[in-house]
Amino acid sequence: MKLNVHERGTGDKIALLIHGAMSDHRTWHAIEDHLVGLGYRVVAPDLRGHGRSPRGEYRPELLADDLVENLPTGADVAIGHSLGGLTLALAVSRLRPARAVYSDPGFQLGNVPPGATAGMRHMVTTATAESVRAMNPRWSEEDVAAELAGFALFDPAFLSAVDGFERNYLPESAVVPSLVQLADPSLCVDAEGTALLRERGFEVRVVPRAGHCIHRDDPQGFLKSLDGWI
Repeated sequence: MKLNVHERGTGDKIALLIHGAMSDHRTWHAIEDHLVGLGYRVVAPDLRGHGRSPRGEYRPELLADDLVENLPTGADVAIGHSLGGLTLALAVSRLRPARAVYSDPGFQLGNVPPGATAGMRHMVTTATAESVRAMNPRWSEEDVAAELAGFALFDPAFLSAVDGFERNYLPESAVVPSLVQLADPSLCVDAEGTALLRERGFEVRVVPRAGHCIHRDDPQGFLKSLDGWI
């Protein structure tokens, strides 16, 4: 699987940015600007079924294999949001970044309400700038545009596959120094999961009053919670 991989920056440090479901690499535009300004070279793939990457069979384990096949090993930091966080967790032992950040990661999909994928499918197929703004009043116009662009290239068949994913992907251990960054409240990690992650060696930080897309709801809060990690 040859992914579409966006790269920007000429710094000596490498940051991998892995988007969540229904988005593509453009979701990271504000964080990318910040990291490039700090001297990072940003490497941001479109997951299979997203953006300009090919379609195929959809399972988290296959998405993780794609990351290993398409991204550099030994990056200075790797950040994954939602599905991207889950995918990064399944690939981290092979990618071996110096640090990993999981932003409201899809570790406990059993917490997603029944029927949510049907709602997501409707959201994607009927989205307008007005509907995206109404659902996400804290987003910038650039975020709204990036969401619409991601929806336009997303394969809706991906959502049919999500219902067949396992319900629990909590990692057994932090393979590399790892931060779990949670929304307030988190969509996919509950209190029990948070306690287990801490027991297993993960640092956990909550970004107050931020929704699931922390990096778009509150970019400054997102970056503040990464103190010591980037």
